[in-house]
Amino acid sequence: MSRSVKTPILPYKQEFAKKKGVHEVNYKAICIFAATGFFLDDDTYFKDEVCLRPSHNHFFDKNDFLVKSEPWFHWHYSPRDISFDQALKEYIQLLTTITKEQVGDEPVILPLSGGLDSRSQALIFKDLGNPVNAYSYSFPGGYPEHKISKRIAKVCNFSFNSYKIPQSYLWNCIDDLALLNGCYSEFTHPRQMAVLEELKQMKGVFSLGHWGDVLFDKGAPDTIEEKDIVPLLKKKMLKPGGLEFAQSLWNAWHLDGEFDTYFTSRIESSLSEIKIDNISAKVRAFKTSQWAHRWTTTNLCVFEAARPINLPYYDDRMLEFICTIPEEYLTDRRLQIAHLKQNKALSKITWHEHKPFNLNNYHYNKSPFNLPYRIIHKLKREFNAMVGNPYIQRNFELQLLGTENDEQFQKYIFDSSFLEFVPKEVVNKFYHKFKEVDTVYYSPPVSMLLTLSLWNKHFRNN
Repeated sequence: MSRSVKTPILPYKQEFAKKKGVHEVNYKAICIFAATGFFLDDDTYFKDEVCLRPSHNHFFDKNDFLVKSEPWFHWHYSPRDISFDQALKEYIQLLTTITKEQVGDEPVILPLSGGLDSRSQALIFKDLGNPVNAYSYSFPGGYPEHKISKRIAKVCNFSFNSYKIPQSYLWNCIDDLALLNGCYSEFTHPRQMAVLEELKQMKGVFSLGHWGDVLFDKGAPDTIEEKDIVPLLKKKMLKPGGLEFAQSLWNAWHLDGEFDTYFTSRIESSLSEIKIDNISAKVRAFKTSQWAHRWTTTNLCVFEAARPINLPYYDDRMLEFICTIPEEYLTDRRLQIAHLKQNKALSKITWHEHKPFNLNNYHYNKSPFNLPYRIIHKLKREFNAMVGNPYIQRNFELQLLGTENDEQFQKYIFDSSFLEFVPKEVVNKFYHKFKEVDTVYYSPPVSMLLTLSLWNKHFRNN
């Protein structure tokens, strides 16, 4: 062998390699991408290219073709007989140690949200002594999540910037984004592209809280049995309209069989590699090795285009730690909540997922306790819509709705070269359903059409 590459349990970037074979478009893999928003396993757009799988040693020949890959780590569930307090102590110590090692003495750039992962990081940085520049963003007309972030920054004595994600920002940077992420993610997600130039002006290194919400929660409901895992994963993976869209592409490209049968077989094959009896831990391992690597990781490159990045929850030690913690301690974010409750001020700040409740009273986010907030919030949304300020809560609403957006959008999806790749009848079908049938439900398929059109433009003939 000429060289080898060892990939972490959860890499913070995707690495691609060539293998011997014919350079052909991998239509079946693209159908899964179209349905879910990410590729499975080591799939790419081409049959002779692979994405190096996590936690493997990869071996190359003298011509730099990938010859074989062997796992060096296997996901497992090996819960230790420890108390919750001991697990909590170890978690805080580990998160602190990893964070210190990653950022060193550098100033820190900390994206804050109304959730728990970045708030947990904030509590660690509060006592580390590094200068921290926190920031957040929100949609014009949307829920002002940046106000939650600003309160967190104030408690921790961080400097803070808030940004509004402007309407139609995508068209000014869409080609740059395509070249950054290789079209391995649909384009309406990475909102940070809208403020990339501002991020480049900041000093220091990013500390990103990605994937903590999955690691520190149950992987599957307690009612799920072994026979239910594949249907559960399919339900979680498929985007609205994704199955219909993928089957339309499958038929248009004259692929054998049915898409759903192929998709199911791929999930079953990947799941069989995870030798874990506990269903919740098994689903978490599958999600981490699949869509953490092939979806969440994809757009980390946008942050890295501004400044160096660090991800404490991606660290091998954190992932190995998770394998040894009893599921009951991970369920319902127990460890993170217990950690944050050690700071009374942070625990009293609204938890966005359970707004207007916080970490001390979020259990009341159910009827009838949340009815007053829901009624008032609905009335505000309806009033704002009446006066011309519609409520924005989804990324695609800024990029694909309205006359200006539609004109730009059509230039890409009805481009003559793209229609040689995706037949016009498929494009027309889903564009019509997006415009006339159900805008929300069919937004993922048309967003994926946009992504595929950029791939066709920049990479298909390379």
